[in-house]
Amino acid sequence: MMKQLLWICVILLAFGCKNTKNEGAGQVLRDDAEKTVTPKFTRPDAPTMITDPYQRIEYIIRHYWDYFDFADTTYIPTPEITEQAWVDYIDLLFRIAPDKAQEAMKGMMSKSVQNKTLFLYFTGMAEKYLYDPNSPVRNEELYIPVLEVMIQSAALDDTEKIRPQLHLDWALKNRTGTKATDFQYTRITGQTNALYRINAGYILLFFNNPDCTSCKEHIEGIRNSAIMNILIADRKLVILSIYSDSEADEWKKNYAVYPADWITGYDSSFTIGNKYDLKASPTLYLLDKDKMVLLKDASLGQIENYLNYMLQQNSALKEQSQ
Repeated sequence: MMKQLLWICVILLAFGCKNTKNEGAGQVLRDDAEKTVTPKFTRPDAPTMITDPYQRIEYIIRHYWDYFDFADTTYIPTPEITEQAWVDYIDLLFRIAPDKAQEAMKGMMSKSVQNKTLFLYFTGMAEKYLYDPNSPVRNEELYIPVLEVMIQSAALDDTEKIRPQLHLDWALKNRTGTKATDFQYTRITGQTNALYRINAGYILLFFNNPDCTSCKEHIEGIRNSAIMNILIADRKLVILSIYSDSEADEWKKNYAVYPADWITGYDSSFTIGNKYDLKASPTLYLLDKDKMVLLKDASLGQIENYLNYMLQQNSALKEQSQ
């Protein structure tokens, strides 16, 4: 009887050890599985009781990052999730008032500060999409709050803040809604004039180099623009084409590419580059009659859309007054 009890104890101990070993292996497998789980992004939806489209977008923006873990760096190597979520967020911000969009961007970036790795990831995405001259959605007004958070953040040291501070300084120059900085230019005849001496309803500043392919395309685009031709013919729009590089002789050789009804000059004093952010060629600014910046570093399509909209608005006002 005593021998039988001993065998039972041995068997129980054997099973006990075996079970413990299996549980440990199972735990390891579960831990490994958790480590390899692809993070998910859950986009919120507006409650059905909110029926106004604009209010629905505002609601989604307010709660867009509610389910995003800003401490989880596993989101970084999944651009199909994280970068796509960022791009979709930018698209939503374009649909609301600029001041609210800036406020939302600043709030989102402030949340990401809790993890420096993820914070640098998002600031890099902001530079890629909102600041890079080759980005089709570049928008300095949305990039400014990102830069402000970077400069104010304790997550970055003084050296890491040099670049964003430089970007912010340039972004604040000739900002949309401010008065454009005056500058002098020289005509091919040697005559010197200034931006502020031009009187027109609109002035399109076209900083360019006639040798660059994109500049040539823009010259043809402006030349063939229906809305611009209408406004130029009515003397409501002046095209001020400025060559701001140093090879004036090369510019003079290619002078014939510019239409005769444009004002064309070059920067003989080499000072315009210190006043205007010309990180790409061409760069376009649209000013009103008071030299206020309506559009900064805008695409040709954006400028045409703006001018078409203003022309329609003026036509509607005239019809109402008759």
